[in-house]
Amino acid sequence: MPLSIQAPDSDQAPGSRRTWSVAAAQDLLSLPFSDLMYQAQQVHRAHFDPNRVQVSTLLSIKTGACPEDCGYCSQSARHDTGLGRERLLPLDEVLAAASAARDQGATRFCMGAAWRNPTDRNLDQVAAMIEAVQGLGLETCVTLGMLTGPQAERLKAAGLDYYNHNLDTSPEFYGSVITTRTYQDRLDTLAEVQRVGLKVCSGGILGMGESRRDRAALLCQLANLAEPPESVPINMLVQVEGTPLYGTAPLDPFELVRTVAAARIMMPASHVRLSAGRSTMSDELQALCYLAGANSIFYGDRLLTTPNAETDRDLALFERLGLAPEAAHHPREAPGVCHRSEPAAISLPS
Repeated sequence: MPLSIQAPDSDQAPGSRRTWSVAAAQDLLSLPFSDLMYQAQQVHRAHFDPNRVQVSTLLSIKTGACPEDCGYCSQSARHDTGLGRERLLPLDEVLAAASAARDQGATRFCMGAAWRNPTDRNLDQVAAMIEAVQGLGLETCVTLGMLTGPQAERLKAAGLDYYNHNLDTSPEFYGSVITTRTYQDRLDTLAEVQRVGLKVCSGGILGMGESRRDRAALLCQLANLAEPPESVPINMLVQVEGTPLYGTAPLDPFELVRTVAAARIMMPASHVRLSAGRSTMSDELQALCYLAGANSIFYGDRLLTTPNAETDRDLALFERLGLAPEAAHHPREAPGVCHRSEPAAISLPS
């Protein structure tokens, strides 16, 4: 029998949500690979159709000249990456990109702006984009940096579905990557987003030199939020020449799969998104991530300013694996009730 990390703590009330300790998350990440994958598969099938993948497209609506010093980011004004500064895209260009994404099968359109935090004028312009993209029948997500409470309320009033604000890594490792804002700044923004009733998209980046314990601590921070993020992007570092993290030793790919599986178990009702770094992942590695519980991807040839897996490659892999894009606004029957399909029947020779 595989080891069971799913059992609730002894002092946990029946039916209540588990609070994860870093030690328990680290134990989960350290399980024998087959046992971890088995548990992740059980959780995945209990909450989702294992053969459906939610598809999003990400567009950079304002590129470069960010005042933050995130060590992985090509858009920081503090790093010499050769990336030019661009102004906020006009509404018609954003709508054209959203329409093309919808025609290619995306159900969510995500817009990212390289700001530390938006001004009220910025927010008015983004609100107009949100309303227009929703008019195309797409879910909307934006990532704009830190938010105040009134700004979160303004985005909610515009009809925004998701707000992305990644925690990136553990609280302990965070200062090795970013110094221009604190971990608490990020948590405060997520708290404001959840307070106004927006859905949260928040995850992290692997391969920045962090330890397995750091990955466990990151997952604990996410799983132990007031409500776990509805969307959890798991990114592999895309190394950009000119950034401080360029040249970091690559992470063992199995650590990515383990992290996806642990995220699935710790946040069973969340979409776990296989995000940045897919352009350099083999089909086999991506297939393992889907098997571990990843059920969302970014679709298209770019993620903000870095390469992404090509759309045709994704469609070909979906066909080989028997996967299909998840429909827009996939209905939930009720909390805790799965809407999965049963495994295909197999006829064995007599």
